[in-house]
Amino acid sequence: MVVIVGIIVVMACVLGGFTLSGGHIGSLIHPAELLTIGGAALGAMVVMAPTKVLKDLVHGLIQSLKGSPFSKKAYNELFQVMYEFFRLARREGLLALEPHLSDPHHSTILQKYPTVHQNHHITQFICGSISPVMDGSVTPQQLPGLLNAELKAMDDEHHAPIAVLSKTADALPGFGIVAAVLGIVITMGAIDGPVEEIGHKVGSALVGTFLGILLSYGLCGPLVTKLEFMGIAELAYFKAIATMVQGFADNQPPKIVLEIARRGLSSDIRPSQEELEALLKAVDSGG
Repeated sequence: MVVIVGIIVVMACVLGGFTLSGGHIGSLIHPAELLTIGGAALGAMVVMAPTKVLKDLVHGLIQSLKGSPFSKKAYNELFQVMYEFFRLARREGLLALEPHLSDPHHSTILQKYPTVHQNHHITQFICGSISPVMDGSVTPQQLPGLLNAELKAMDDEHHAPIAVLSKTADALPGFGIVAAVLGIVITMGAIDGPVEEIGHKVGSALVGTFLGILLSYGLCGPLVTKLEFMGIAELAYFKAIATMVQGFADNQPPKIVLEIARRGLSSDIRPSQEELEALLKAVDSGG
């Protein structure tokens, strides 16, 4: 929603300034210019990126309109899920986690917390991180290497669509010039026509340059930065999971594990110590 508001503000200010200067909105409407620039940009993206990266880019753009799912509520539920897992393991042994890790979709613990349970990537990462500790296939000393490798792969995968959109944003002014040159070519073919017709065709050509620059710096460029911030938020969430699992593997008490992870969060999504205590008490009182 914030992204949509921002785009509306950009367009309103640009078009408002144009109108206040005596321009007419209709003179900016040239579908042929938009087709040339948009088609060239889309074609360039298809050429430069694999299908998976393009799909990730579309998914990322849709998510940027919805907003980051890694809110303070998501962290609160994550703390409660991990606390329940760690508490269960300390009370009944590591094997008590097996039903929840092998079939997270039907886990009675995960089902209590929808923001975690409904995100396949989160549940997969949690289960994939704890399972080696549960079955003893890795030592606490080996676990950081395993977790860091997965976090790095996740970070690299997120940056691929950002790179594609960034290169497209850089190319848009050039595509605008292409559209403008084509417009000038058309103008030269009608150079012996009425002055009004020539002026209209030159204006249409200049709109191509205008659209290329506006789409680059007013739309695609800001979206690149938005996707980068969303990637940082996503990576921070999974790093918090990794921190908690590492503390669990080191046999630290559950509350200490969660406190360490809490202190590593940014202030906008970090629960206070009192809030964390309230979250854990809610878990204790529920079972």
